[in-house]
Amino acid sequence: MTQPPKIELRIARHSFPIREVGNVETQEFIAIRDVDLSVGAGEFLTIVGPSGCGKTTLLEILAGLTEPTDGSLRIDGIEVHGPSLSRGIVFQQYALLPWRSALSNIEFSLEAKGGLSRRERRERARSVISLIGLEGFEDRYPHELSGGMKQRVAIARSLVYEPDILLMDEPFGALDAQTRELLQEELLTLWRRTGSTIVFITHSIEEAVYLGQRVAVMSSRPGRIKALIDIDLPASSIGEDVRSFPEFAGYRHRIWSLMQGEAARARQRELAVPA
Repeated sequence: MTQPPKIELRIARHSFPIREVGNVETQEFIAIRDVDLSVGAGEFLTIVGPSGCGKTTLLEILAGLTEPTDGSLRIDGIEVHGPSLSRGIVFQQYALLPWRSALSNIEFSLEAKGGLSRRERRERARSVISLIGLEGFEDRYPHELSGGMKQRVAIARSLVYEPDILLMDEPFGALDAQTRELLQEELLTLWRRTGSTIVFITHSIEEAVYLGQRVAVMSSRPGRIKALIDIDLPASSIGEDVRSFPEFAGYRHRIWSLMQGEAARARQRELAVPA
């Protein structure tokens, strides 16, 4: 029997009420429409799109933090409602507890989960510290860590309870270019080791192509999946940068062209709105 996709998301419409200044009546604001998305077990999917297209809202629905207005979310073929420890989420903001060390911040997730002794929590947190490359920084507090190290702690905090699915909302957006590229490579290594299913939101076309096995390109508001592009880059040798390959440039240009068209349509809609 064929296994169902790890994630099946069907959204006919997701909206919320808004009220204009000076108007007592509310109107329906449609953020996402006509999304039909399936993600296979162990897949790395990246999602890119113009600002305001609903990427973060889509991720919140996948995390169970928001219920779609008209739609459904299935995990392993079972319809789910609400958050679950089987789905970890990493935001751009680190949201670390400043009074707890790196190791203690990671343990915090296991405290919330329950069912483990203090020793078991500590051992599991230390194993993830090793996996994420933070050995030697276990006892450092957030103000003693660089931005890249803080993001490693945030990722480790989601990994420590071994989720099947990792949802990431622009986790490297605030980092400098060199640190960002380093963490991209480390994330790919981590994904290959763990076999987790990853859905990764980004504004960067280069990041989307570099990380993703597939790239979902979203349209401008109301957001929908405009295109799903399979990424098939040749293997790189030691010292080679896949970003310099002509195939990489081809994927980047294809996605850039799709997004340029969406940006133009968004500007036209704005100009059509009466002042």
